[in-house]
Amino acid sequence: MSTFRRTALLASVLLLTQAQIADAHIVSARLGDFYAGALHPLLTLQDVVVWVALGLLAGSLGAASGRWLVVVFPVGLCAGLALAAGSGVTAVSPFVDAATILILGLLLATALRIPVVLLSVVAFVLGVMRGAANAGELMPQTDRLLYAAGLAGAGYATITLVMALALSFRRPDTEPLSSWRGIAVRAVGGWVAAIGLMMAGLSLAS
Repeated sequence: MSTFRRTALLASVLLLTQAQIADAHIVSARLGDFYAGALHPLLTLQDVVVWVALGLLAGSLGAASGRWLVVVFPVGLCAGLALAAGSGVTAVSPFVDAATILILGLLLATALRIPVVLLSVVAFVLGVMRGAANAGELMPQTDRLLYAAGLAGAGYATITLVMALALSFRRPDTEPLSSWRGIAVRAVGGWVAAIGLMMAGLSLAS
């Protein structure tokens, strides 16, 4: 063994003997309160269906009507989260969830021209309901401000992306309702309504 190798081996042994215990861990087991607030609704069927259906509805009505939801829906999520955290009531009836999905599906399927004010009210109410439902994940040690920011950020991103995709596909300003694009969006609404109907039946059966 050469002198260089012996020196390198000796130095390695000395370094290993001086090594201390390393405590490597993430911020929290839930990837942080911000990420918990952002990821939890995206892993829940009720949230995913409601958020996507609402974005599709906004996109099918046009940019002038839908852009208000980008602000109103996240505000509703934060309001619902705050109300539920303050009152302690976080559970939402499965039948109410099912009825919400059913109504959104029917609105999509029938292609009703909803006024901007009414659409904003619907989005805010849905935001409050889903924000309250997500408050059930709050723990005493949870940073509620970070959790709310993550929840609102996820709502903003979901509504914006789905609405943008719906606008680029549906083209409500140039394509009539009878076009194949309009029929495709209405067909998706029928599937959403069917999901809500099945969920309502299951909730009543249980």
